[in-house]
Amino acid sequence: MRVLVTGGAGFIGSHLSEELLDRGHEVWALDDLSTGRIENLRTFEKAPKFRFLEGNVMDPALVAGLVAQVDRVYHLAAAVGVKYVLENPLRSLLTNIRGTEVVLEACQTHRRKVMVTSSSEVYGKGVSVPFSEDDDRVMGPTHKLRWSYACGKAVDECLAQAYFQQYRLPLVVVRCFNTCGPRQSSAYGMVIPNMVQRALKGDPIMVYGDGLQSRCFSAVGDVVRGMLLVMDSPEAEGEIFNVGSDEECSVMELAQRIKRMCHSDSPIETIAYEQVYGRSFEDMRRRVPDLRKIRRFVGYRPQITLDRLLELTIRDNCEQMGIPCPVAATA
Repeated sequence: MRVLVTGGAGFIGSHLSEELLDRGHEVWALDDLSTGRIENLRTFEKAPKFRFLEGNVMDPALVAGLVAQVDRVYHLAAAVGVKYVLENPLRSLLTNIRGTEVVLEACQTHRRKVMVTSSSEVYGKGVSVPFSEDDDRVMGPTHKLRWSYACGKAVDECLAQAYFQQYRLPLVVVRCFNTCGPRQSSAYGMVIPNMVQRALKGDPIMVYGDGLQSRCFSAVGDVVRGMLLVMDSPEAEGEIFNVGSDEECSVMELAQRIKRMCHSDSPIETIAYEQVYGRSFEDMRRRVPDLRKIRRFVGYRPQITLDRLLELTIRDNCEQMGIPCPVAATA
């Protein structure tokens, strides 16, 4: 097939594009390079079936013209990272909501199957852990801009559901949980690359808050595999799926693992959220996905452990920094 990946030069988008190419598809990657990077495409940018197009997903004429020429659409273009969202709240909201509206409208016009990428952020301050796709959501106050991303992604999901129910547009929605791995930038507040780079340089490893908050850090390879499984399943159309890992780890434990694996002398220091993000930020204590639905529909199970994910990320950062890797290779 010929496939369009919006946000194709981003972290997840580039891995998805590469996997689609490996499976024999022709891939068109659309990205405005606001957070995506050409460097993410280096390993496959000269592939004969790959085409990069620089442009904005909020351009209706551009998107409609591209969608008309492809067979499927993977919509990943979005503002990413807590730091970026807090510094660019209006741009983030417009990109995430208007961009999805433009893509869905074009897919409806040309009847193209589409995947809409959402986020575990939509669960907000929910306390019923693990999070299931049918759970009620609890959002923080609107003056805390930290929740604007969650609200925008929730609107994306509502738009997708409206297009499916009103027009029977073939689509799936995936909620990603803390996707990490090689190529991920530390520039937008992503915790693992930030900690890894500090550990390799011997700088203090910064833990925000008390470090007891826990997350499930998902390997990008697992997430991409889950995306492809649900897109290839006719039974999954119209459904929403959690995708990622359910291996839970506190942020403090994460810092300790990274320090140990890097054989680093870096101290681990805690810092208040307000010092980093100001007063527009709130956090939640736990975020764990219930993966039973995606397992039931397509047999998905995460295959990459957290330790293996950290090893891959450390190796990637060492290569970028031009330094020897301290981690022994594992199978």
